Amino acid sequence: MSNYIPEPFRIKVIEKISKTTPEEREELLKQAGYNLFAIPSEKVYIDLLTDSGTGAMSDNQWAGLQTGDEAYAYCRNWFHFEETIRGLTGLKFVIPTHQGRVAENLLFSAVVNKGKFVLSNSHFDTTRANVLANQGVPLDLVIDEGKNLDFIHPFKGNIDLQKLENAIRHYGKENIPVVILTVTNNSGGGQPVSMQNIRETKALLKTYDIPLFLDACRFAENAYFIKIREVGYQQKTIKEIAHEMFSYADGATMSAKKDGLVNIGGFIALNDETLADRLKEHLILIEGFITYGGLAGRDLEAIARGLKEVLDEDYLEYRIGQVKFLGDMLEANGVPFIKPTGGHAVYIDARQFLPHIPQSQFPGQSLVVNLYRRAGIRAVEIGSYMFAHEDPNTREMIYPDLDLVRLAIPRRVYTESHLRYVAESLIELYHDKDSLKGMKIVAKGESSLRHFVARLIFID
Repeated sequence: MSNYIPEPFRIKVIEKISKTTPEEREELLKQAGYNLFAIPSEKVYIDLLTDSGTGAMSDNQWAGLQTGDEAYAYCRNWFHFEETIRGLTGLKFVIPTHQGRVAENLLFSAVVNKGKFVLSNSHFDTTRANVLANQGVPLDLVIDEGKNLDFIHPFKGNIDLQKLENAIRHYGKENIPVVILTVTNNSGGGQPVSMQNIRETKALLKTYDIPLFLDACRFAENAYFIKIREVGYQQKTIKEIAHEMFSYADGATMSAKKDGLVNIGGFIALNDETLADRLKEHLILIEGFITYGGLAGRDLEAIARGLKEVLDEDYLEYRIGQVKFLGDMLEANGVPFIKPTGGHAVYIDARQFLPHIPQSQFPGQSLVVNLYRRAGIRAVEIGSYMFAHEDPNTREMIYPDLDLVRLAIPRRVYTESHLRYVAESLIELYHDKDSLKGMKIVAKGESSLRHFVARLIFID
């Protein structure tokens, strides 16, 4: 019997995709300054840039769009949205936003300022950027096993509790307004966080009166890993596991564009009424009224339905299995990546893939550019190009621990044959890796999110 889990759905609607020629792609790359974010999507054959907002909605969600109540205040879809999130998380106050980074912005603009530290297993790019934008300092405290790409550990996304306590004692609890656990750990390879780790993190923080928030973009994928890997959870439903995860949190931010199975939307939910009131006032200023948060009523309905659909175990088995399927093909051919595969993506180890290119020349960005150049596949670099920065005191460059290329698989979009094409293209590129060159930035923006707008060239 095949190890591959077939799609637990039938396909009703298709979208045509077209191949481009190598010559077309080379010209497009030059025009884009070798920045894959600047490539038009219609010129991408297989798009693995992100799994955020790129999934396919179900017939049930599309039907829900037709029930959209577009009243400005307290539309009927808001009540379904609020009821669903409260029922899932157990958190009292629900605030809609048009995507996850707005939820982060609301939270950090309220609790972070100069001299404050935000601790996490690993911050993702927008989380880190929102902390920095409010003059805070983001610190990543993932367990050491999470940095060992070949080491097999069931929960490589865990936060290191000893490092966490050391940081609290060093910086002072009064200077740590919040701790964020990202589930699954996106920057750390889509690796899950165990229930034990969540529980013990909450117990530690409770002694210091520091709130725990979950970055819950991929909470259902994390819950599935807990079910299949953690003792005592095999007989529990995904909903029961998710509810326990949230029970240890004082709040959560979420981009619903991931495990909400929608193309737009998010929320922040929390138990602190005073803080919630502050966030709502800010929301009105930047997003809209407190019951729509920058979304149409139909979007609220699609999210409410998606948050229920994502709890389906058959779907999650297929979803996690699809990522593993791609990883297994790459492993059989020696392509280096973070093991075991995570929940939403395969993360290629760019440093091992291109050992002749130093971090200062962005091996991961060279890999994503050449993957598009050769095969029309778009991926994203998560490494030195995204995160390297200059120390403001010493003026020396600080590089991240890992240089990765993320192949993020959109939900309910690509089939086995698409993934075979991706694997074969990467394997072919791996065999020709010595011909790939390093890169340098020739133009960049001023923010910490330079990877969205920078322009690069190859180094001869």
